[in-house]
Amino acid sequence: MNDGNDDFESLALSYVEVWNETDSVARRAAVERILAPEIRYIDPIAVAEGRDAVDAVIGAVQGQFPGLTMTLAGPVDGHHDQARFTWGLGPAGAEPLVVGFDVIERGADGRITKVLGFLDKVPAGAGAGT
Repeated sequence: MNDGNDDFESLALSYVEVWNETDSVARRAAVERILAPEIRYIDPIAVAEGRDAVDAVIGAVQGQFPGLTMTLAGPVDGHHDQARFTWGLGPAGAEPLVVGFDVIERGADGRITKVLGFLDKVPAGAGAGT
């Protein structure tokens, strides 16, 4: 039984690409394509509601960690309309400086409606993890 894991992997990869897009116009287009208008993003450091707020959080993280890229750090596990995956943020090809775990929920149109994020590894001074 597939449970849509291929679709979830594609959605998770697209979500990661949004976090890696540094051109603000291209990032905004990706945000509109992948995130629902009512998106809720919650992690230990930020809470954002709506596309504008999530886009601003992504821009702030890029400003705090310039030149770093986000990658999936394992398989995407999903069922029904929710999925979970681990990601890393670091220099290309190197060990990630930040490691997190996200749970995403998708709406009827396939876009992400909610992100619940957890931080497993955070550099000193970058914020509180769980």
